[in-house]
Amino acid sequence: MRTTTLIALTLASSSILALTGFVLAKEDTKDALPLGSVSRAEGLQAWKRIEAVVTHPRCANCHVDAKAVPIWTPAGETTSRAHGMNIHGGPSRIGTETMVCSTCHMTSTQPNPAAPAPPHAGIPWQLAPVDFLWYGQTGADICRQLRDPARNGGRDAVGLLEHLRHDASLGGFIPRSWEPGAGRTTPPGTFEDHVKDMALWGAAEQPCPG
Repeated sequence: MRTTTLIALTLASSSILALTGFVLAKEDTKDALPLGSVSRAEGLQAWKRIEAVVTHPRCANCHVDAKAVPIWTPAGETTSRAHGMNIHGGPSRIGTETMVCSTCHMTSTQPNPAAPAPPHAGIPWQLAPVDFLWYGQTGADICRQLRDPARNGGRDAVGLLEHLRHDASLGGFIPRSWEPGAGRTTPPGTFEDHVKDMALWGAAEQPCPG
């Protein structure tokens, strides 16, 4: 009897875990639209809006090449330049070889201070991986990078949506691009607009211009 009961409890627990996993998976992908439900033309229109976000200085300035020099667009200016104070991310991409990013960019989910105080995020400040190069790239270049699992962290279209939501749950860099602190420009639209456009683009099978 005890053996039978133990087996029953084990099976019940397994069923609950499986159901929980299913619910969590559905929750993670709630933004996703059915593949093929959006036309290529609509997908390209969504990409134009995505491009305007990912090429904006608030998003692209830390997506730099192997030289690891972050880009700076001072408050009130539109011209981007190498980060002031000779800041260098180094091979670590967090500046441990010279001065770590967290020296100024604290980890905090509190509202960002007004410029010129350095903005913060809910996760440790760092440069994006080299494979995620955006600064100085064309929209078509970034489009191809974003849809390539070998260069986007192994993510498909749904995985990219999950990445956006996960980053937002931590108060990360992505949603805070629209809340950088007074005196700083923001990408067009809102974070939620960006998520919707990424869903449209993904459902259209991630078309790229050109």
